[in-house]
This record gives sequence, structure tokens and C-alpha cells, in this order.
Amino acid sequence: MRTSMPKQSYYSVREAAWVLGIDRSTASRAVRLGSLRTVRRRGRLVVPAAAVARLLGEPSGGAS
Repeated sequence: MRTSMPKQSYYSVREAAWVLGIDRSTASRAVRLGSLRTVRRRGRLVVPAAAVARLLGEPSGGAS
């Protein structure tokens, strides 16, 4: 896993894979299976930064 995460609101699936330290195909499979949450922004599927932070076990800044 990566040690620090750049501050962004959304990541492409490829960027999310890099931050999580996994292969792009693994991230794509996680999206298809529903274990990696995505949303559609400007016609593209993107991964919310909060979803990446949750998988990394980092605080996302949101209220629980």
C-alpha cells in the first residue's frame, strides 16, 4: 500500500488502483463486484476519495 494519498475529491479507477497499491485489473474487478464504490461524473466512472480512504483505513473527514 502507498504511504500517503494526494488530496483529491475523486480518482479515476487507474489512480485509485495506484493509491491502493493494487493492479488496475483488480480495481476494475472490485468495481464490477461492487466492493469499490464509483460514481458517474461528467460521463466518467470515478472513485470517491472517501471510498479510497475507507479502504486504506484513513480518516475521510466525514461524520460517521
